[in-house]
Amino acid sequence: MLTRNCLSLLLWVLFDGGLLTPLHTQPQEILEAQPREDAVPVPGRRSSAQRVKRGWVWNQFFVLEEYMGSEPQYVGKLHSDLDKGVGTVKYTLSGDGAGTVFTIDETTGDIHAIRSLDREEKPFYTLRAQAVDVDTKKPLEPESEFIIKVQDINDNEPKFLDGPYVASVPEMSPVGAYVLQVKATDADDPTYGNSARVVYSILQGQPYFSIDPKTGVIRTALPNMDREVKEQYQVLIQAKDMGGQLGGLAGTTTVNITLTDVNDNPPRFPKSIFHLKVPETSHIGSAIGRIRAVDPDFGKNAEIEYNIVPGDGGNLFDITTDEYTQEGVIKLKKPLDFETKKAYTFKVEASNLHLDHRFHSVGPFKDTATVKINVLDMDEPPVFSKPMYTMEVYEDTPVGTIIGAVTAQDLDAGSSSVRYFMDWKNDVDSYFTIDATEGTIATNELLDRESTAQYNFSIIASKVSNPLLTSKVNVIINVLDVNEFPPEISVPYETSVCENAKPGQVIQTITAADKDLSPAGQRFSFKLSSEASNKPNFTVHDYRNNTAGIETRRNGYSRRQQELYFLPIVIEDSSYPVQSSTNTLTIRVCRCDSDGTIQSCNVEAIFLPVGLSTGALIAILLCIVILLVIVVLYVALRRQKKKDTLMTSKEDIRDNVIHYDDEGGGEEDTQAFDIGALRNPKVIEDNKIRRDIKPDTLRFTRHRPPAEDNTDIRDFINQRLKENDVDPSAPPYDSLATYAYEGNGSVAESLSSIDSLTTEADQDYDYLSDWGPRFKILADMFGEESYNPDKVT
Repeated sequence: MLTRNCLSLLLWVLFDGGLLTPLHTQPQEILEAQPREDAVPVPGRRSSAQRVKRGWVWNQFFVLEEYMGSEPQYVGKLHSDLDKGVGTVKYTLSGDGAGTVFTIDETTGDIHAIRSLDREEKPFYTLRAQAVDVDTKKPLEPESEFIIKVQDINDNEPKFLDGPYVASVPEMSPVGAYVLQVKATDADDPTYGNSARVVYSILQGQPYFSIDPKTGVIRTALPNMDREVKEQYQVLIQAKDMGGQLGGLAGTTTVNITLTDVNDNPPRFPKSIFHLKVPETSHIGSAIGRIRAVDPDFGKNAEIEYNIVPGDGGNLFDITTDEYTQEGVIKLKKPLDFETKKAYTFKVEASNLHLDHRFHSVGPFKDTATVKINVLDMDEPPVFSKPMYTMEVYEDTPVGTIIGAVTAQDLDAGSSSVRYFMDWKNDVDSYFTIDATEGTIATNELLDRESTAQYNFSIIASKVSNPLLTSKVNVIINVLDVNEFPPEISVPYETSVCENAKPGQVIQTITAADKDLSPAGQRFSFKLSSEASNKPNFTVHDYRNNTAGIETRRNGYSRRQQELYFLPIVIEDSSYPVQSSTNTLTIRVCRCDSDGTIQSCNVEAIFLPVGLSTGALIAILLCIVILLVIVVLYVALRRQKKKDTLMTSKEDIRDNVIHYDDEGGGEEDTQAFDIGALRNPKVIEDNKIRRDIKPDTLRFTRHRPPAEDNTDIRDFINQRLKENDVDPSAPPYDSLATYAYEGNGSVAESLSSIDSLTTEADQDYDYLSDWGPRFKILADMFGEESYNPDKVT
């Protein structure tokens, strides 16, 4: 390190006048500055118009990293040719690390690094230098930048950032087969010295693998490495800097290499003959045994396919591969019978599914073994002669009639007798019985096809020697139909005929139905009954396809003469014995338009005029009734008005309001009110008991001041209201309200009958027409005719 510092100092001394070469030029290149207008004139210097050598230039400095000296590390010196050494120039430093990493002597321009630097942390620093006049504080030269580079030393070992590595290579690969490339990274400067030049080597893993010292590529070093012998390898790799020279730093990593499998081994049976024992009762499709061929390969290269070589008994068996264990599973294709054949022998071939053409020369990748199967005799249940039995029986067959039989046999060597019984599951099974020895089936109850057309039940057969061994068979019994029900009209028809119908017109198409199970080809025939065939109203036309049409036989029908016609129709079937029934069809006569569209079939419509519906007639009648009621009410009201208004009296009678809960005896009833009160409105009612009611107790005496002639009517009414409110014997009772002052009257004069003329016959009501529209109705009532006392009832 001391040698490098001395070298740097020597280079600085060799520069002209202590000046440094420019920052952006090649080393030791001297630049001449162009004339500057802002140059500071210095006495004794040449004119600015002359071309002179630049006096303020810079280059880059170098400083060693990881400096461990006790004194600050000297970096370099800044000097301007304007500095005459008399202390008139001050040097300043700014930029990266100025003051914290680097310092400058303001008088001499010496630069020092005051702490240790790490190139891997920051490789260079960019600073700016300035020469300033001490007195004027003005710059003597333009500010310039320079770089201090941190010079690298070998202080970082190579590192494998991606390690440890995992790789694979196929087994049986040739020498030099590519495995993996490793890469080590050195943080030192690769452009300076050999600190970052790495060399690779294998510390562990020979002689199986090798590595390129420059590229780090790992390759196989031995041929035909067998996975079945050794599958995993661990290789230790070293990376050393300084080109691998002594004193260089080193780093290591591990590479785990796996040999992948190739199909280089054929399957092999561990033995040549396999013996299997199979019960004769084994079910079809069941697995009866397993065999296995061994293949040392792995994965899909160890997948084996098994096949039965055609030969003796091979057609009774099948073999498949278990994908998990790679075993050959032998299955039964057909049933076995010890009594027929006791042993079977065949060959099985095992072969690889995925072959590698590189190893065809080794030999065929298949193997063959022999399989011998011995059938074991088992005690078997009886066997029915048919898988299912179907029988037929007519309904209403007598009880106990045999309708069929089932048969089962014991096929074992030591034959045993068989017993039959029904598998009771529901009440339907009780309709039949079975003979336990013979297996004959007979009816146990009368059968009805219309109730149940088919019976399905099971018969069980068991061996007498071993009742636990049983077999079951299904029996289906179809109940045949006997023609016992006559055909009838399928649906109730609502048949109608127009009054204007023509002869030969079809008014209805009918069909028939039969509760019996009609056999194929059965037909129904339709005809009129004997008593209806003589009437010339309607006829039946049989279409010969189980339908018939009702046709008219005359021109026109009248509802007034006959509204309903009853047509008896005879329907017969074609089964044996022939069944027939008579069905009555109701035909209603209706009114239709010219197109034959029915308008009305109601009975009351007969009596209506043509073109007038029932609703219209009802509406007309209702309007007439309403008009009659209005007229009666009007006449009665008019007479009552005349009777109430035409009152004659020569007495001085005031308007009064009288309310009764019940009707009294009229004007002759002197107890109803005091007529004298009307003649003398100023009568003082002192200690006067009301005569219009009969109170339970005596009334309290009310003192009422007499009303004066000029008292306002409202004050008078309010006074009377207060008196009635505080009076405990006040209404609700029928009472007479007396008013002593009537008021000023209206311009229309009084309409009251009081003070009217005494002679009603001479009364003239024409003046009512002049009172305006509000009195129009009243004027019409009294102005139409003169009052006639004789008409008053």
